[in-house]
Amino acid sequence: SMASKQSTGITATTVRFGDGIGAVRALPKVKGRRPGVILLHERYGIDQHTKDLTVKLARAGFVGFAPDLFHRFTGDRKSVLRGEQRVDLTDAGALEDLNAAVAYLKKSNHVDGSRLAIIGVCQSGRQALLLPANRSDIAGTVVLYGAIGGKEWLANDLRPTPVENLIAKVSCPVLGIFGEADHIISIDDVVRFRNCLEKERKSYHVRLYRDAPHGWLNDTMPGRYREESAKDAWALMMAFLKKCFADGWDKERIFSTFESDYSTHYDFTKNVRME
Repeated sequence: SMASKQSTGITATTVRFGDGIGAVRALPKVKGRRPGVILLHERYGIDQHTKDLTVKLARAGFVGFAPDLFHRFTGDRKSVLRGEQRVDLTDAGALEDLNAAVAYLKKSNHVDGSRLAIIGVCQSGRQALLLPANRSDIAGTVVLYGAIGGKEWLANDLRPTPVENLIAKVSCPVLGIFGEADHIISIDDVVRFRNCLEKERKSYHVRLYRDAPHGWLNDTMPGRYREESAKDAWALMMAFLKKCFADGWDKERIFSTFESDYSTHYDFTKNVRME
């Protein structure tokens, strides 16, 4: 909300990086270089929710940076924002953009370039795994109800690496946050994700929230927003990032946490999309 932004004096502004790619950036009100968090937008592109989250990241003391992953798309952006059209991302294009985003943040005098993390939300969950699977200087990654829904496990022409192979190569701790009532990601998918992380000896924390539908962090979509789960998940994400940035994960140890809460009568086919 506007009032909360005025009270902190933190706003999201548009910047350019790489070959002129747009991004939204929010800077914290603290002196010196701060950790940078790359926030990847949902299928709607950079919308109000994305801007709000960069501001929330800045309030937590991080530089929030949301690159426009759809900048190659030449069609109607308004229909994408309305959710009427889907833009398909290639791994090659996304990786090029994310590497450019990292380069931008490392050059910024606002950012401690040794402390960078990434959050992928919904459609961009995969890209949050793609980046630390391809470089070793990311401190932590968060997958928020994305990356593992049904056919997302399979390779295709645009995204040729199966998600299992990305998990095998991820070079940092992983926080995965999912919801019981998600109509895209089943509990079987979440358990499979956990099992892959286990098999590949990755440090992780995976949390499945009771009754939470797809997109429940998004307070601009009242049908799907779940205030209690959203507050809890945000606190979990911030604690995870702070630990990653403070070298709180001993690289000589493997830590794993799996928390889930779901009904004995769970039926994935009954889950529906909320507006």
